[in-house]
Amino acid sequence: MDNRNWLTRTSNPSLNEKTFAGLPRATVAGEAMTLQGTVNRSFLLLLVLLIAALWPWSQFFGSGNPAAIAPAILIGLIGGLVLGLIISFKATLAPMLSIPYAACEGLAIGGISAVLEKRYPGIAIQAVGLTFGVMAALLLAYTTGLIRVTQRFRAIVVGATGAILLLYLASFVLGFFHVAVPFLQGGSALSIGVSLVIVCIAALNLVLNFDLIYTGVAQGAPRYMEWYAAFGLMVTLVWLYLEILRLLGQIRQR
Repeated sequence: MDNRNWLTRTSNPSLNEKTFAGLPRATVAGEAMTLQGTVNRSFLLLLVLLIAALWPWSQFFGSGNPAAIAPAILIGLIGGLVLGLIISFKATLAPMLSIPYAACEGLAIGGISAVLEKRYPGIAIQAVGLTFGVMAALLLAYTTGLIRVTQRFRAIVVGATGAILLLYLASFVLGFFHVAVPFLQGGSALSIGVSLVIVCIAALNLVLNFDLIYTGVAQGAPRYMEWYAAFGLMVTLVWLYLEILRLLGQIRQR
């Protein structure tokens, strides 16, 4: 993950509009970033994440004790944070660190999902289905031209994402003083509405990711950017999944 906690995943600063600016163009075709290569690496990272998620999931349902998986969640969150920061600031390390990053994310997601699954049976598979359904729909809309990434579109999505970051940061700080932010918690209509808006913003970040990946391919970015782009896409997918999971939990509360 990047420099946000598990609830504040944004469109990933790893895929901002300057991601490919200033990068050397590959002089040999085999050294250039390709769309297929990025897709392959994205699938590999997702596979690693899912495998890693199975361990805390099975441990929790085997013991029924949340404390049994607390270390895995903590390791996943801290490890993902550290590795994500390193990758974000040093893209050339993405080929080496993206897989460990995915494994850390899997540990965190597996544990969080298991706890919520116990409370609300069926919620995890619903969140997974909605996450990939949203991604597929937006990818289709982007590739067919139904959604176009203009400067205005990018500015709105980035601005909204920044606002969400500040909102979560304020909530995190207030939590130290035992002050709750009501519209971020509970199953009230307002809380559900706010969560739905956040889910929409997270989803729109996927469109920015798609656009920047295609841009990298078109510009002939270096091959290691396939890993970097796959890492960035995973950051957004994880954020979207967790937000959908939270939204479904709020709805179940009602």
